[in-house]
Amino acid sequence: MAERQEQAAPDAVLTRIGQVVMLHHAGDREEARHRYLGLWAEIGEHGDPLHRCTLARYLADTQDDPADELAWDLRALAAAAEAREEAVAVAAVLAIYPSLHVNLADDYLGLGRRDAARSHLRWAREAAAALADDSYGEGVRAAIDRLESRLGEGGPGTWTPPRQRP
Repeated sequence: MAERQEQAAPDAVLTRIGQVVMLHHAGDREEARHRYLGLWAEIGEHGDPLHRCTLARYLADTQDDPADELAWDLRALAAAAEAREEAVAVAAVLAIYPSLHVNLADDYLGLGRRDAARSHLRWAREAAAALADDSYGEGVRAAIDRLESRLGEGGPGTWTPPRQRP
């Protein structure tokens, strides 16, 4: 019984990250970045890989410089790979892989590195096969489609939508 309660207990770090996500979505990008960086300092480079993956993914969204955004997205992907190796919340990690690759493809496209963008887009599409047919899965697949259009993968005359991350 105690083990079941422990498993059901909310993760305090993910809860704190979620609170900052709400702040960021409410429009306070600078304060969100500041709080995310504070959490990153607490977690550290060697903290729980799921925490680092989640936090780095959101930290990327607050960056002004595309190269900094790429660096945080690469940290998120590395932490996801580490979490997967350690079998830490594998379902959560597998669900985040397509989004991570979409974000990296978007980063590389923004830096003019179209070949790298195409590679990550291909990996995103492959990883998306594991997603459920729910709103999250639909959102990630839509982001893949939008990025394919921006890369011109959808054929001539494709519309280039504004940048939008999953």
